[in-house]
Amino acid sequence: MTDEVRVLIADDQALLRASFRVLVNATPGLTVIGEAGDGAEAVEVTAKERPDVVLMDVRMPEMDGIEATRRICGSGETATRVLILTTFDLDEYVYAALRAGASGFLLKDTPPATLLSGISVVARGDALLAPSVTRRLISEFAVSTTPRATRDLTGVTAREREVLTLIARGLSNTEITAHLHVSQATVKTHIGHLLAKLGARDRAQLVIAAYESGLV
Repeated sequence: MTDEVRVLIADDQALLRASFRVLVNATPGLTVIGEAGDGAEAVEVTAKERPDVVLMDVRMPEMDGIEATRRICGSGETATRVLILTTFDLDEYVYAALRAGASGFLLKDTPPATLLSGISVVARGDALLAPSVTRRLISEFAVSTTPRATRDLTGVTAREREVLTLIARGLSNTEITAHLHVSQATVKTHIGHLLAKLGARDRAQLVIAAYESGLV
């Protein structure tokens, strides 16, 4: 990734796209490289322009944000991260988007500073998850829509399972360090192993994996 974070805005409302464009372009280190009015266009522009982050609306015509996220994150040919924008924090579509590979989500009425910070967080490869909201979101929809114990944890060590469980409970690396009485470097090593073993892009997918495997 270059020093400048390249952003694609995908939303079916032209006025909202324009507002986001002005906001992002006015921020040093961020630049909008394109817009998309539906999911299919978002996939097409992503393949062509290779943005670092896609601000993705969930509900769009033709192809929704979930399918677009799945195609972008599942291609294996791009490092593009998807940040979901939604109207409601408890939205089954958001859970589906996280399962599809999104790195996090924000509400559309999020303060501008929080949105801009979120873009930078996701661009760095981190997941943008508010623990309390994420726990409610996943407990609301994962248990009711996904059969439990469907994620295979073969090859995941006992200690890695502990770390995975704590991640799903919303603990930060610092909190996991204190809970397990290990160093920050050790926690990061365990998380790196989990990402590789579970084929997860980031922390968001680790949370999903923990719930789908029945750990929490």
